[in-house]
Amino acid sequence: MFIQTESTPNPATLKFLPGQTVLDAGTADFPNPDTADASPLASRIFAVEGVTGVFLGTDFVTVTKADAVEWDHVKPAILGAVMEHFQSGQPAMANDAAASGGHAAHDGPDAAIVGQIKELLDTRVRPAVAQDGGDITFHGFDRGIVYLHMQGACAGCPSSTLTLKMGIENLLRHYIPEVVEVRPVAA
Repeated sequence: MFIQTESTPNPATLKFLPGQTVLDAGTADFPNPDTADASPLASRIFAVEGVTGVFLGTDFVTVTKADAVEWDHVKPAILGAVMEHFQSGQPAMANDAAASGGHAAHDGPDAAIVGQIKELLDTRVRPAVAQDGGDITFHGFDRGIVYLHMQGACAGCPSSTLTLKMGIENLLRHYIPEVVEVRPVAA
């Protein structure tokens, strides 16, 4: 098994490509070791000292390290953990756990606008963000403000504010005049 790695815009995060399916659908975000119980893969990666976050996509694993740790010191152990997991035959998620990756539900008078926002996010934004090892999901819409949740490499990335304001906000405002601003939300 050959696992490729790619850098992301976030210097504390690397994208690992095992060359096979990680999740059949959706994504799973584990921002700290306490949240990894649902994933044998994430738990195994968190066992590597210095790992602070794990994000699973359909064909990639994004790992975030502590600032004080150098990639040269943790990358070989993470590669080993990923390889061990796939060779074990265990699923990435425990049997009763499901990947999410979906948007928050929203109904009411703004349902049509929210539908347009979700469609633009799914077709224009999320595929590009996934290439950088992350995901962005819709969290809410209130009085012209769109609230988005950033995951994986996007969470804590130095360029995430620029991506939100200059990229996503401009895109949504162009197509949906009711949108006046985009803001990030914590999980």
